Amino acid sequence: MTLIYQRFTAVLLLIYGTLLMSGIYYCLRAFRCATAKMSELELGQRTKIKFLVKLGKSGNEIREMLVQVYEDNAVKKTAVFKWVKRFSDGRERVNGEERSGRPATSRTEENIAKIRQIVRENRRLSGA
Repeated sequence: MTLIYQRFTAVLLLIYGTLLMSGIYYCLRAFRCATAKMSELELGQRTKIKFLVKLGKSGNEIREMLVQVYEDNAVKKTAVFKWVKRFSDGRERVNGEERSGRPATSRTEENIAKIRQIVRENRRLSGA
């Protein structure tokens, strides 16, 4: 009876953990979509920063212009100065660098197979 209870508890924990991770995953996807829209706006502002740097405008002047045009959606002052420095140092690209990292999802065929196997074993043990 204890072994069945332990396996059942393990399966429940896996199921709840999977549901929790799925919820987190979808929240992160929604956040990524929201930040992608912000990135498009920021990308347009970076292009304008690059243009204004080539015209010889200072970071403060550029920030003031962006605030006049974009109001609350203007990029932060620190970001303006960061990009002013990069463009002043000769950078030409306005988009960010490629980043390494793990994939956005941990849902793999291997993980799915493991969960199915645990559920099958639990059904056999419980007599369902």
